[in-house]
Amino acid sequence: MSVTTPQTQAPRTESGLLATRPVWLVGVLATLAGAVVTEAFALVARAAGVPMQAASPGATEAAEIPVGGFFGGALFWSVAGIVLAVALTALSLAGPAVAPHTATSTRIVLAASHVVAAAVVVPLLARRLSRVRH
Repeated sequence: MSVTTPQTQAPRTESGLLATRPVWLVGVLATLAGAVVTEAFALVARAAGVPMQAASPGATEAAEIPVGGFFGGALFWSVAGIVLAVALTALSLAGPAVAPHTATSTRIVLAASHVVAAAVVVPLLARRLSRVRH
């Protein structure tokens, strides 16, 4: 009788072209890729006969979603998300930067603590969000 033990998986490491590129460039490339894939998905749905009409809240009737509309929407909202992330990061660092009656060294530690927290939280959430349940 043999006993099998579960194999442990090696931790995933970032490798490849994108791992060495600046975050802004990865964001631009990811945004463009997401917009292209979203538009392709919409074109397949359109070809399958799905009506591409939608109404905004408060509208009295639906309007045609033009070819390219999904690309534009994905592009717009991805850029909005990136801008929001950058703005919130800047906002989180602004508090320590302008803290009254606070030594410069303490301000630096306060700001660095935000970066340290993000370095722990963001990868863990990203890793969890990337897992697909089967």
